[in-house]
Amino acid sequence: MPDDGPSHPRTSPDPVPEPIADTSPAATRRGIIRRAVAGVAIDLSPMRESRDFRLLLAGQGVSFAGSMITYVAVPYQAYVLTRSSLVVGLVSLAELLPILLMAFVGGALADAVDRRRMVRITEVGLCAVVSVLVVNAALPHPQLWVLFVAVALAAGIDAVQRPSLDALVPRIVRPEQLSAAAALESLRGNLGQVLGPPLAGVLIATVGLPGTYGVDVATFLVSLIALRLMGAVPPPPSEVGRLDVRSVLAGVGYAWRRQDLLGSYLVDMNAMFFGMPMALFPQIAATFGGPAVLGVLYTAPSVGSLLASLTSGWTRAVRHHGRAIAMAAAAWGVAIVGFGLAPTLWLALLALAAAGAADMISGLFRTTLWNQTIPDAMRGRLAGIEMISYSSGPALGNLEAGLVGALAGVRVSVVSGGILCVLGTALLSAVLPRFRNYRAT
Repeated sequence: MPDDGPSHPRTSPDPVPEPIADTSPAATRRGIIRRAVAGVAIDLSPMRESRDFRLLLAGQGVSFAGSMITYVAVPYQAYVLTRSSLVVGLVSLAELLPILLMAFVGGALADAVDRRRMVRITEVGLCAVVSVLVVNAALPHPQLWVLFVAVALAAGIDAVQRPSLDALVPRIVRPEQLSAAAALESLRGNLGQVLGPPLAGVLIATVGLPGTYGVDVATFLVSLIALRLMGAVPPPPSEVGRLDVRSVLAGVGYAWRRQDLLGSYLVDMNAMFFGMPMALFPQIAATFGGPAVLGVLYTAPSVGSLLASLTSGWTRAVRHHGRAIAMAAAAWGVAIVGFGLAPTLWLALLALAAAGAADMISGLFRTTLWNQTIPDAMRGRLAGIEMISYSSGPALGNLEAGLVGALAGVRVSVVSGGILCVLGTALLSAVLPRFRNYRAT
């Protein structure tokens, strides 16, 4: 038997010493800063965990940025054709009736058919409408009536699309991530609002209105590709085939019985009706330099919204959502008053940025309240009602701003609207205690 050599006792390796914690003042400060940043930084977990949410966020982000280009180009073209802020307000008002008529239909469809398919079909329709704007802008004598028709058609199609789009998110992210998903959607929208308007100003000044509308047409292609890659998102099984007046009325009845929902709708409508000065932007921009300034005015609120969404981590700790919505709406009104009183362009832009931050915070808490408390089987129909609340306010508000501006002047229109926004918010909070005292579970 061969000699294997002397035997040695088996020994365990030396234990690895525990790292010594750095307790220096500098390390302590760094730890405090890291915890503070983590406490306010936006939560990216829905993007990491859900492929469909990533695709939806990316595709709609590109498409929305293109829509913001058209959002600036249409009122600019209306003002160039007429030199009237009142006409600009009337163009915005053209959205209202289609929204009122079609939002309930869109909500019922969202609860009865594949929600992703609905978004794809309506996205094609919106692309066709913007293509009409391209053709009209290229004519030797563009027609004003085409703007009214296009705005009305786009609003109607969007009213059908929006409930399905909003109802997609609770199906593709976990319930505990709904607040984070709302913040990411707000971030997506804010980026589009920051990038779209200044790009619109540059495009209008360089390639003209036909090319400006054409860029929006191209962005729809990106959105359609992203939607094609997503998985199907059918409605809840119990609601398949339910597309009738009774199902629509059931959604309305549910919203009516929920004072917290009513408060969230009415407070936002009040803020947008009295404190929406965007119909005056083309007239204000004309005094400061034209299309480039117009883009900056539209962008300023979005910059504030973007900063608020990037630092939205603190909202996870807020439970009194009703009060948060009301306070944010009142802050919007105060900022609009500041915008109306600002003696310089830079102060006006700061006020608009503050207004945008307040609006983003209000929207985040409203969306979280809706998504956490509304049953999935009714999510589409309630999303239709929500769309009426956040779309009718700006449409009527732009008309109100344009009318008061034509009668009493721009400054009076803006300042009075901001004051009435604050007063209306206080009144609604007083008469709707279940909204005011709503607390997330």
